[in-house]
Amino acid sequence: MLAAPLLGVLPGPGGIFVFAGGLVLALRNSPWARKRFARLCKRYPKLGHYSDMALRRPSSRRRRARAQEAAVAASGNADRMR
Repeated sequence: MLAAPLLGVLPGPGGIFVFAGGLVLALRNSPWARKRFARLCKRYPKLGHYSDMALRRPSSRRRRARAQEAAVAASGNADRMR
C-alpha cells in the first residue's frame, strides 16, 4: 500500500493494483485492520459487498445465499396473502 502513491505517478493503472494487493495483505494479517474494515463495511454495505467479492470470502457467499433465501421466502409469503 505504501508503494501505490509512487506507482500512481507513472502512466497506467499500476498503483491501483498495488494498493489492492497491499489492502488484501493487511486485511488477512492484521486484526486491527480487520476490525476497522468491518466497521467501515457496516457503515457502507455496498463497499463491503464489493470487497467481499474481491477477496473471495466465504462470508460473501453465505450472505448472498441468505439474501436469496429471504427473497424467495418473501415472495412466497406475498403470494399467500393474495
